[in-house]
Amino acid sequence: MRGQTLIVLVSGVMMLIIAMGTRQSFGIFVPALSMDLDVGRSVIGLSLAFQQLLWGVCQPVIGLFSDRWGSVRIGMAGGLIYALGLILTYVWADPVGLQISLGVMIGIGLSGTTYGTVLGAVGRMVPPEKRTQAFGICTAAGSFGMFAVVPGAQYMLDQMGWGGAFLVLAAMAALMIPLSLGLKTPLPPQGQGFGADLKPTIRTALGNGSYWLLNIGFFVCGFHVAFVATHLPAFLRDNNMPSSVTAWALAMIGLFNIIGSYLFGQLGARFSQKYLLSLVYAARAVVITLFLVLPLSPLTAVAFGAGMGFLWLGTVPLTSGLVARMFGMRYMAMLYGFVFMFHQLGAFLGAFGGGWAYDHLQSYDLIWYLSIALALIAAVVHLPISEKAVPVRGAVGQRL
Repeated sequence: MRGQTLIVLVSGVMMLIIAMGTRQSFGIFVPALSMDLDVGRSVIGLSLAFQQLLWGVCQPVIGLFSDRWGSVRIGMAGGLIYALGLILTYVWADPVGLQISLGVMIGIGLSGTTYGTVLGAVGRMVPPEKRTQAFGICTAAGSFGMFAVVPGAQYMLDQMGWGGAFLVLAAMAALMIPLSLGLKTPLPPQGQGFGADLKPTIRTALGNGSYWLLNIGFFVCGFHVAFVATHLPAFLRDNNMPSSVTAWALAMIGLFNIIGSYLFGQLGARFSQKYLLSLVYAARAVVITLFLVLPLSPLTAVAFGAGMGFLWLGTVPLTSGLVARMFGMRYMAMLYGFVFMFHQLGAFLGAFGGGWAYDHLQSYDLIWYLSIALALIAAVVHLPISEKAVPVRGAVGQRL
């Protein structure tokens, strides 16, 4: 079992490096796409916003299928769609094509290759007391992907243009198809995956106030990460920062998120996860405020990337760990997928709102200030969450 667990963990880690690293590199292509296609940044932002939205809306359904059929088939289908979406972006390079390829297709591909699918597989293989740590390792892997892929994507953009870079990224995405074979895990007996305990579990979750507070908090997380990942490169370029500074600011997000995700995963196994989440969001408000108050320079840009990176996705092992603690593992992928859908609703507004603000106000200031306010709200709403297991009336079988 230890060998099988290691295979699942390594396969999931490699998939997250590719999927999340590629996704987080899209922001550096925004200015080039905007100029090459002669469209406003709101058009590019809208396609990335659709990507975020489809990623989230599909996640509960993808999670349910993953709970029922396993992560292998879901991961393979997601990897195929992801690669095809990148190729189609190059082939169909106009505003409509961007919405379908970069937006819809890659959004669906992400839903099958990232946290819902991988965490569901890993969570079925590790004991309950180790889940938060394992989730932290997986989240750190996605962060390492950002650190590893973004500088390479910037180099490819400089050397071969955005089209050539997208074709190389498509070849990388295709590697997730064979990697998905490593996500094979034991599943509940046939008939129980969509059985009598499904509706009571959904009804219990949707009627639980703490579950909805998690949704609100993750909405804010999505708003932050999508706005920064999509528009920070353009913001720095508008302020005359060289492309190397932009690439390193994004790379620092990825590098320090490795540390933050792993650390918060470890802390979540020892301390209250809701208080840790509240701390993360309050710290984000401080980091963004300092970034806006201090004079912008290469040093402050890279320092902002490091600070936000440390807090970037430390929310994932804590939030997913709370979902598993509250409702067990049987429908973990689906229930976390629903929370993640709210994350992506926030991401939609963050990505699109940034583009809208720039095109209409010629400034990102409104979105920066809104990000601070939302961070403070998220810090507060996590405080009343109950971290106890939630009894599911009418459920069949043993809680995992």
